[in-house]
Amino acid sequence: MLQLMLIKLLATAGIVILVALSVGRLGPRLGGILAGTPVILGPGYFFMLREQPAGFVQDAVLSTLHALVATLLFTVSFVLTATRLSGLHSLALASLLWVPGALLFTQIPGGLLAAIAAYLVVLLVAEGVNRWQQLGQPVVVASSGWLDLLLRGLLAGAVVSLATTLAARSGPELSGVILGFPVGILTIAWALHERYGAEVARMTVSMTQRGMLSLLAFCAVSYLGVGHLPGMVVFALSLAASMMTSFLLFMFSLWRARRLYPRASA
Repeated sequence: MLQLMLIKLLATAGIVILVALSVGRLGPRLGGILAGTPVILGPGYFFMLREQPAGFVQDAVLSTLHALVATLLFTVSFVLTATRLSGLHSLALASLLWVPGALLFTQIPGGLLAAIAAYLVVLLVAEGVNRWQQLGQPVVVASSGWLDLLLRGLLAGAVVSLATTLAARSGPELSGVILGFPVGILTIAWALHERYGAEVARMTVSMTQRGMLSLLAFCAVSYLGVGHLPGMVVFALSLAASMMTSFLLFMFSLWRARRLYPRASA
């Protein structure tokens, strides 16, 4: 078991680091498309679809959807506290809110539609908080150092390895919740807060709220496809839906930027 966990940890860490490096090379717009793809959920459900029965995977996906709602609360908490507390303390508080939030949202009845509706409702609340706080666009493009990349990769690998290798013992609900923990947001927010200050960190974190719609698409397609299609076909369709959602979000943001700042866009 330890050997299998190590393989999954290293494989996931490698994927996360490669994606992070690609984002830095492509720039903020094209890199944003790639960054919005499920770099943690992808490896996690790739292994789970290969190792677990359809019913197990479907229950895990629903739990991940519920955990994504809690992740919105995580981002809102950080946005509200990052200027008052240190980066580490703000993230610790957000994580403490995420845990009971994830467990609470797993009790939502109604299946897939109820989980999506809950996410959209909380997303509207988060958008309202962002407007109240008068958040704008980040003023810098931060490149990750090797220490940041290594930390992000190892944490993501640990989450995927734990959630998938111990899945049979921990059950689908807990496995799905673990995969939904916002490792990427946490490490990025910490690095930005330390290097560029609270304002850049909170503005960047707020931008992930809409970007997480790509993860919503990944989970929705996985939930609907598992049990009806082969596992790897489900994975490919889920990944395609996620990337398409990220692309549409990118095009929308580009269109909006051209309307708001026509001279700069030209």
